[in-house]
Amino acid sequence: MDIFAASPAGRRILMGLLTDMADVLAAPQQLRTDSALRTLTGISIAHWVSHFHIFVLPMLFPFLKQQLGVGYIELGFALTVFALVSGLTQAPIGYLADHIGARKILLIGLCVGGLALIGLGAHLSYPALIISAIALGLANSVYHPANYAILSAHMDEARMGRAFSVHTFAGFLGGAVAPAIMAALVAWIGGLGALMVAGAVGPLGALLLVIMGISDAGAAKDRPEGAEKLQASVMTPAIMVLTVFFTLLSLSNAGIGNFGVVALMGGYGASFSSANIALTAFLGASAVGVLAGGFLADRTHRHGQVAAACFAVNAAIVVVIALVNLPSTILTAAMGLAGFLGGVIAPSRDMLVRNAAPPGAAGRAFGIVSTGFNFGGIVSPLLFGWIMDHNLPHWVFGASAVFMVLTVVLALVTDRKPQASEARAVA
Repeated sequence: MDIFAASPAGRRILMGLLTDMADVLAAPQQLRTDSALRTLTGISIAHWVSHFHIFVLPMLFPFLKQQLGVGYIELGFALTVFALVSGLTQAPIGYLADHIGARKILLIGLCVGGLALIGLGAHLSYPALIISAIALGLANSVYHPANYAILSAHMDEARMGRAFSVHTFAGFLGGAVAPAIMAALVAWIGGLGALMVAGAVGPLGALLLVIMGISDAGAAKDRPEGAEKLQASVMTPAIMVLTVFFTLLSLSNAGIGNFGVVALMGGYGASFSSANIALTAFLGASAVGVLAGGFLADRTHRHGQVAAACFAVNAAIVVVIALVNLPSTILTAAMGLAGFLGGVIAPSRDMLVRNAAPPGAAGRAFGIVSTGFNFGGIVSPLLFGWIMDHNLPHWVFGASAVFMVLTVVLALVTDRKPQASEARAVA
């Protein structure tokens, strides 16, 4: 080698060989990085579509009310049907994702949700609205089990929290832009056309994911030997506690998100504009907090403690809002800080579920715990509506603070010992 490297020509050849070897060694890592980025992009697009579709029907309530000749109770019943179907089918869909492949389930969900809206636009009637709500609920039950199963299997462990945060942020963004998009579509092509175009986003999204070639997870052929035995124990105490944890998260956020404006106006003398600005600060800061929480989740293994600390401070802020009539500027700042802290815990929340899931059962685990969101979505309108009907607007924030305190307790319970290393060791 010394003789070979002595001449300039030999050194050039040697350096060329070393460069080629480095490229060969780096190629697998680069391929893995490209595949992970492509998968995260595709899954985030799917999550954007899911949240966009959730808001399509509520944004068209004035149009649907006029065209169908029904009241808001009948329209609200359609949303209740959506929430019930989504909640009841999440766990079974998670089971399917783990057994036949999460990618296949995800593509079917995108198409079913889109076709539900297209069908409603093609044949508008109240029975068709209920059928569409059922199909949308079934489609919505796909995203959490399938998305998280794929992300858990293919994202770099050191960047898992950030991957979860980008995925969650994409969903927030889909819901945030839905009102503007639907308003523009209605003004441009009318309500029926808006339904069809919004529906077409689903199959187009599925086609895009196929073209991108996103990775799969959970298919029977890909599971390690003995995984069936491990999957039988997915209904663990940790998973059940996390399901309650998700329910409390939903209840604490839904009260402020859905009834915060009317509570501020009815109990604190806030104007419509100032109340809406405060709620906008809460929701906007939540999205920013999700991205920040991803970096935090990647720098700690004590995800329960992160969630507990953020929600403890959050609860204190909400208690102050409940008890004190704050000036509008301070109120907006307080709501923004509360929203930011609520967003920060989202990636840590997802990491808790991933760490508690047995190997090969991420789809089922996320499917089960996500029913907590649906249960909260069913209960919260009744609970907080009852609070407002009894002229107790301060308790919109007071009850939210109570749910936050309970969430803190459960977060600490789920973080009593590290679970990720144990689960990976068993795998």
